[in-house]
Amino acid sequence: MELPLVVGVDGSEPSLRAVDWAADEAALRGVPLRLVHASLWERYEGVALSAGLGRSSEQVLADNIVEAAAKRAHRREADVKISTEVLPEEPVTALLREGHTAFALVLGSRGRGGIAEMLLGSVSLAVAARATCPVIVLRGSHDNQAKSEVRGRVVLGIGDEPENSAAVRFAVQEAAERRVPLEAVRAWRCPGHQTTDYPLMAGEPARLHEERAVATMDAALRDAPDGVELHRRTVEGLARKVLLDASADADLLVVGALRRHEYFGLQLGRVAHAVLHHTACPVAVVPQRA
Repeated sequence: MELPLVVGVDGSEPSLRAVDWAADEAALRGVPLRLVHASLWERYEGVALSAGLGRSSEQVLADNIVEAAAKRAHRREADVKISTEVLPEEPVTALLREGHTAFALVLGSRGRGGIAEMLLGSVSLAVAARATCPVIVLRGSHDNQAKSEVRGRVVLGIGDEPENSAAVRFAVQEAAERRVPLEAVRAWRCPGHQTTDYPLMAGEPARLHEERAVATMDAALRDAPDGVELHRRTVEGLARKVLLDASADADLLVVGALRRHEYFGLQLGRVAHAVLHHTACPVAVVPQRA
């Protein structure tokens, strides 16, 4: 059974860009596309009202939203198999459940009623921080950065736990499907207490930290297939700034998020949180079990 690519839709411009991107991605990977709209209309208008008087105005709106999204996806990628569903429940809960049987979830940066697109919406943030499957959040404004192959590069942030990394596997597959290079980036810093004013020793602490960064990257990419054009880069600086700079002209930024079994709150990490809020390209947050 092929797992679908699931898109959360609400009729907003960001969610429609997510539909565009997801349609391209589904065509690229040859997987079904599932469009989901979650609404609490039954809670507010009542099941009895909808049963006695026909469909409520909110239900009609919800049906129209998914129908319009499906038509848009079909116009963009006619060969992709598309299904839709309206779920009468809270969006985060619905999307998290959908993620259990999805290849990935695709969301816009903000939904209806968003104040500013530069800030990430609460639904996208909550889903990215708790989902069991990869979550791709479409960043950017109204320049339609939804097309899967615009600039021809996937950027991967190498984290602290590189062995058998789900983020690495996801990024490698994305680059392979797109037939574009993969740029793996590992940030490193030399702690302030390790610096010295002695000229003959000034470079030693930095060299050791850079060597560790190189070793971490080599371990993460040990099983990368030969068919992917791979570029490795270690950069001194804050990880979030390094990745934001690297992704400025990328098609997709991929980062990992560690999920701990004993913890049930938001599990995102500072780096993933920062790039979700500030990067200009789509961001894929890939969960990794501790």
